[in-house]
Amino acid sequence: MTSAARFSTLRMVTAGLALGASLAAGTAVAVPAAAEPAPAGLDRAALRSSLDAVRDAGMYGIYSSVRDGRATWQGASGVADVRTRRPVHPTMAHRIGSVSKTFTAAAVLQQVAKGRVDLDAPIGRYLPGLVPGERGETVTVRMLLNHTSGIGDYIGGAFPSLTIPNGDSLDDNRFRTFRPEELVSFGLAAPAPGAPGQLWSYSNTNYILAGLLLEKVTGTGAESYITRHVIRPAGLRNTSFPRTPFIPGPHSKGYEALYGLIDPPKDYSVYNMSWAWTAGAMVSTMDDLNTFYRALLGGRILDRERLAEMQRTVPVSDPQGNVYMHYGLGIYAQDLPCGRFWGHDGGVFGYGTYSMSSADGRKQVSLGFNLMKYQELDENGVVPHAIDFALGGHLLQATCGSQPTTRAQRPLPFLPTAHLSIPVGK
Repeated sequence: MTSAARFSTLRMVTAGLALGASLAAGTAVAVPAAAEPAPAGLDRAALRSSLDAVRDAGMYGIYSSVRDGRATWQGASGVADVRTRRPVHPTMAHRIGSVSKTFTAAAVLQQVAKGRVDLDAPIGRYLPGLVPGERGETVTVRMLLNHTSGIGDYIGGAFPSLTIPNGDSLDDNRFRTFRPEELVSFGLAAPAPGAPGQLWSYSNTNYILAGLLLEKVTGTGAESYITRHVIRPAGLRNTSFPRTPFIPGPHSKGYEALYGLIDPPKDYSVYNMSWAWTAGAMVSTMDDLNTFYRALLGGRILDRERLAEMQRTVPVSDPQGNVYMHYGLGIYAQDLPCGRFWGHDGGVFGYGTYSMSSADGRKQVSLGFNLMKYQELDENGVVPHAIDFALGGHLLQATCGSQPTTRAQRPLPFLPTAHLSIPVGK
């Protein structure tokens, strides 16, 4: 694939937050000049219907947790196991992938508050042997956290068959333990997408380095630190770094299609997640994710100054120059018809996650689903699937309610980072 086609593949361009009906008619959702507030309250019937629409479009199973002030709604649709037809339910544990990055960034920012880390200091000051030479002197901690470091992603090195492409590496690595330093070496050996600070380019390597930085300055394991200082203060009861390849508690299987290269899709719910570590290894529930972002945005995890740093963003644009999100430090903003929402998405083999909250934490949605990369590829990248439009419809219903929308100036992408590091191509 050409680089332009690969960007299209990895970005999931037109599948966006858009009402399925209006997209089918050639109309997407616009971001108005002045966002209209969402109507008060939850339309439970509409939420139920929009969730079922995702299942009807072909998703195996999906679960969602929605909040509007004190009003809450949880729903699930579809199956957790395609063989036994065991149903999904809203409280299932779920691999949240890159949503983990918000937890890691929050932990690093706590060290900034303590004076142990300077956001604008070079990473070589803290990890001199790991990021040697000019890179270590020019890549700052901030660049790692907002993906402007210019360091490549390690995924192609850890899963080399994805560049062929086929899914053999997924099976080869199911029980393999990767050391964080090994992942960093893959990333440093990968082609650099740009000079440090030059442009935004999503790379999981950045957040492996952030985990190693956290260990260096705290003297404790990154998983342990994040558990004690981020997960527990947020009041989360079902969120963890699993210690084994097995997901703790009731959960769905996770099916990976790899854009039709794995047919039928295969279950990868049992997996050694050392390959993702502080970039994406965590397990949570949708309700816990809403609780976490409410605590974070409400100032219970970081002080006001550090939260402001976290929400200091860089624009992220497509090849045509359209800004489709604003990335901060482990968190990003998307502008929806009813206002700006903060959060992150995640995608690992078999599991997709999306969690967004209004700035005051009053309006929230977190959803998880159990079939990944169900789309097909063509010469331009990912071909949008009916599932994408249905997912966007549910997300808009959850965030903005049943308010009118206007004709799109551009589509809003769904899961804007989940596909950015899967190097499927020729």
